[in-house]
Amino acid sequence: MLSSTDFASASWELVVRVDHPNEEEQKDVTLRVAGDLHVGGLMLKLVEQINISQDWSDFALWWEQKHCWLLKTHWTLDKYGVQADAKLLFTPQHKMLRLRLPNVKTVRLRVSFSAVVFKAVSDICKILNIRRSEELSLLKPSGDYFKKKKKKDKTNKEPIIEDILNLEGSPTTSGPPVSPGLYSRTMTPTYDPINGTPASSTMTWFSDSPLTEQNCSILAFSQPPQSPEALADMYQPRSLVDKTKLNAGWLDSSRSLMEQGIQEDEQLLLRFKYYTFFDLNPKYDAVRINQLYEQARWAILLEEIDCTEEEMMIFAALQYHISKLSLSAETQDFTHESEVDEVEAALSNLEVTLEGGKMDNTLEDITDIPQLADNLKLFRPKKLILKAFKQYWFIFKDTSIAYFKNKELEQGEPVEKLNLRGCEVVPDVNVAGRKFGIKLLIPVADGMNEVYLRCDHENQYAQWMAACILASKGKTMADSSYQPEVLNILSFLRMKNRNSASQVASNIETMDINPECFVSPRCAKKHKSKQLAARILEAHQNVAQMPLVEAKLRFIQAWQSLPEFGLTYYLVRFKGSKKDDILGVSYNRLIRIDATTGIPITTWRFTNMKQWNVNWEIRQVAIEFDQNVSIAFTCLSADCKIVHEYIGGYIFLSTRSKDQNETLDEDLFHKLTGGQD
Repeated sequence: MLSSTDFASASWELVVRVDHPNEEEQKDVTLRVAGDLHVGGLMLKLVEQINISQDWSDFALWWEQKHCWLLKTHWTLDKYGVQADAKLLFTPQHKMLRLRLPNVKTVRLRVSFSAVVFKAVSDICKILNIRRSEELSLLKPSGDYFKKKKKKDKTNKEPIIEDILNLEGSPTTSGPPVSPGLYSRTMTPTYDPINGTPASSTMTWFSDSPLTEQNCSILAFSQPPQSPEALADMYQPRSLVDKTKLNAGWLDSSRSLMEQGIQEDEQLLLRFKYYTFFDLNPKYDAVRINQLYEQARWAILLEEIDCTEEEMMIFAALQYHISKLSLSAETQDFTHESEVDEVEAALSNLEVTLEGGKMDNTLEDITDIPQLADNLKLFRPKKLILKAFKQYWFIFKDTSIAYFKNKELEQGEPVEKLNLRGCEVVPDVNVAGRKFGIKLLIPVADGMNEVYLRCDHENQYAQWMAACILASKGKTMADSSYQPEVLNILSFLRMKNRNSASQVASNIETMDINPECFVSPRCAKKHKSKQLAARILEAHQNVAQMPLVEAKLRFIQAWQSLPEFGLTYYLVRFKGSKKDDILGVSYNRLIRIDATTGIPITTWRFTNMKQWNVNWEIRQVAIEFDQNVSIAFTCLSADCKIVHEYIGGYIFLSTRSKDQNETLDEDLFHKLTGGQD
């Protein structure tokens, strides 16, 4: 028989605070436990002692001092290290969270606070009907984000509140947010190709998604343009250092919301984090395309990405067109069904894939890598020398350009051969001024070699520009993406082409929306309202016939073709350097940028990367590349884990393939982004 003293030494009292769902205050419950009691048994004891009949299945134990969940219910208290001084909280794993979407709508929904953020985002995207959740993540906004500029605010109203779309009444109130249910292509929302509205018969891919048709259209339609005053009040980065603040708050994908100090009903931003949009399909991606368009739109309006005034007018014209079509589409009644025979569509798709384009010399195409040869002008910037372009005979083969004094000398030694693999390609174009230039920043041992090429006309520019873009990624013109790239560049140039249409003058009077809504506040200050309206309508002539979805996709494409697209900036200090630099992280490379001038100094490509890791003690990211090149830096504008996760995340996304369908290797993601060797 055990004496009472033995009993006392083997067991001890543990106080657990309980979050009662129906009561305001938390209550403390004292239990007598032993170290060999497992967590599941502790929860059972706790529920018995509380003695309230309800569904406790979503509740779990949170250890406040250690800042962790006790989710392994088969582990004993000894194994977890729980002792009498532990402060445990018995609380629901799913709590309400407010998410600000790219279209500035706020949705309120129940999210898992115990699952890692990667999984929580996946569940959120299922609820919101967004495919490819791995491209998105949650961002904790900096203090500047919701802060108004210090002005004499006549009416100190917060415009956010009435914009909340409440999905609280969804079936996900307890238990896992979405039942695993297999993803079925026939359950996918389809688009009406003319007006861009989701067809009602196949509104949601998950039968238990709480999105009704009305909610789905709120997320799939673009919002009316903001007033110029509201735009001026929003946070706009003025420098590269300001832009580094935008990316400081990304949450760690490998830890839960609770572990990162996120409170119930807190507001976070749901954003596309990685700029590689895989398999963007108008047929299945109503909400995704619209949210992507909205994120691009705000990036342009708030000057988070730079563009020329000419490009700003194209973006404005597309926004004007999209807002007009969205308004007219919303007023129509979409009760008609646009049924699509899925099998027929898949078969015709397969037919096109198998036939390919009509090729005459198929064998030749496989064995011969195409090349370009033409007269172009070249200029190398040197100090104290004016810009003088000189004509040479150029040959583009594989991934390099060779140039000769003239065509007759092409069999001999070139003046110079430029290897474009890993270079930066920047458009230097002014369509109105008939200037078609390509700026190449070619990596060399001590930095970047700057070369300017000048083409004579659009077609020549599109061919050479597309070849340069592919070569920078290590691809040749034999790659299947070469022709689409040429066509994409040409279509963007044509949108820039000005129409001397007489309609414009009469249309200014009928332009029903304020032109300042479609351009950045800085651009709006430069021009009078009528001038802006005229230029927007002029650019609108080129896009006026586009259907809604195509216009959104064209906007996204135009955004993707901007030189700065896909670059996320961080303020860093490189090992051995005495000053701070900017690190630009892109889907395929890292760029070291001078913080004061904004000029790229060196580029390192992920394809040349051998390994990367973090020294957690000194918070330093170290990366090794081929040819014994290694770099190390500490991050000043964010936690080093965020930068490390960006690099690993992009490498993870590059492993995706069409035949994977919708399944993702989550373990591989955490392995690449975790920061452990």
